[in-house]
Amino acid sequence: MTDQNYIVEMKHITKRFPGILANDDVTIQVRQGEIYALLGENGAGKSTLMSMLYGLYEPDDGEILIRGRKVRFKSASDAADQNIGMVHQHFKLVENYTVGENIVLGIEPMKKAFGLFPYVDMREANERIRALSKSYFLEVDPTDVIADVGVSTCQRVEILKMLYRDAEILIFDEPTAILTPQEVEYLLRVMRELRRGGKTIILITHKIEEIKRVADRCAILRRGKLIGVLDVAETTTQEMANLMVGRNVDLQSRKTEAYFGEKVLEVDALSVRNDDRVQVVRNVSFDIRAGEIFAIAGVSGNGQTELADAIAGLMRVESGTIRLNGRDITRGNIRERTEAGVGYIPEDRQKYGVFLDFDLCSNLCLRRYYKAPFSKNGILDFDAFGRYADELIDDYDVRSAQGRKTSVRSMSGGNQQKAIVAREIEEHSALIIFVQPTRGLDMGAIENIHKQILAERERGAAILLISLELDEVMELADTIGVIYNGSLLKIAEASALTSQEIGQYMMGVTAN
Repeated sequence: MTDQNYIVEMKHITKRFPGILANDDVTIQVRQGEIYALLGENGAGKSTLMSMLYGLYEPDDGEILIRGRKVRFKSASDAADQNIGMVHQHFKLVENYTVGENIVLGIEPMKKAFGLFPYVDMREANERIRALSKSYFLEVDPTDVIADVGVSTCQRVEILKMLYRDAEILIFDEPTAILTPQEVEYLLRVMRELRRGGKTIILITHKIEEIKRVADRCAILRRGKLIGVLDVAETTTQEMANLMVGRNVDLQSRKTEAYFGEKVLEVDALSVRNDDRVQVVRNVSFDIRAGEIFAIAGVSGNGQTELADAIAGLMRVESGTIRLNGRDITRGNIRERTEAGVGYIPEDRQKYGVFLDFDLCSNLCLRRYYKAPFSKNGILDFDAFGRYADELIDDYDVRSAQGRKTSVRSMSGGNQQKAIVAREIEEHSALIIFVQPTRGLDMGAIENIHKQILAERERGAAILLISLELDEVMELADTIGVIYNGSLLKIAEASALTSQEIGQYMMGVTAN
């Protein structure tokens, strides 16, 4: 294979940040018209590498070649000029614009009325968008407003933004993180169609099963170094997982037989309104027993986060009651709820989970700082802080440049999440609420957190798991509730539901 057969070459790429070697002499070569996957742990350097290809960073050493020609990108516009596009994990759309307006934003087709007055010809743009969307099975209505469409449509819009700009190299960053099973199937089909149309796709994902289904080759990164490039068809999922983490990974959680105790959490006819006075949780009722994992499945934005926030005390309850071990905590403040036995891993880790400008040690001790041995007669014992933080850092593999003295703001999102999970699990609360506990984590970290969740279940904790990862829900849950538009449409034992049935309820389908 000669260099001329590669559309993208990143040769001997090295990128350093203060205290971190993000990429260490990495070389990848991507062929025209293939789906090339990137796998690696949190902090392995995948996103940094792709950020250099997309023009967000410049490499300290090494070179980038596009179609055999050396390039230097100083911005995303430079990358776009080389027909490179990127679908980010978090959509970059203007909600009060239409689908068509979002797609043409920045490159609007301009005409002049009467040869004098400039205007944007959206009719012509919308016709082109309709034709483009049909050719790649990405059907959208260009006149729909983004605020009124679902996440699957938003993702199609992001892909069409690239195609409208004639992108030939498409980077997908965790594209299935917030999709239902049916939407995932649809997206994988779209990727295959894009490949048939001659597009080149670089896929960043932690879901090895999806790589097996669509990717041609897979590059494994570990701690900034390239471990190897594998032919996906000839490699097992177990081999890929082991190479990614550097040890044997158990791909199946070992869930023991359930032994439920008394009711720990009782939620009765709960309704919640958000800051805009919109009712986001509607008359929800369920119970969780000691030793039970109750999982709520649903598409993002259907009220599951607000439900968790209301139970934890972050949102005010409009009506209904919340009882913990028989005690009414509906109007209790956050401290009263944590003292009563509520642990909480929030969805928005940076807003509610950590203080970004505190060091790691202080964040790990947030739940205990006012108790012995951390506080004696109102005086904080910082040596006790340090010993406890070091213990959690080791036990939960929290990686940071300066150990417990590291500013949390400088840590990766995945390691911020590990710190929050470590802090909350170590409280061994009667009720632990996990909202997206493995979001953004690598396979090794996911395996660890799943083991910790199951250990808390065996201890007798009641666990409320809210996850957009349906595989995670199916693997861990004893009981599943499916939420749609703020209401629980279905509650059943996990063994009585299939992923397809759950996916239908997630889209609001309650009957055949």
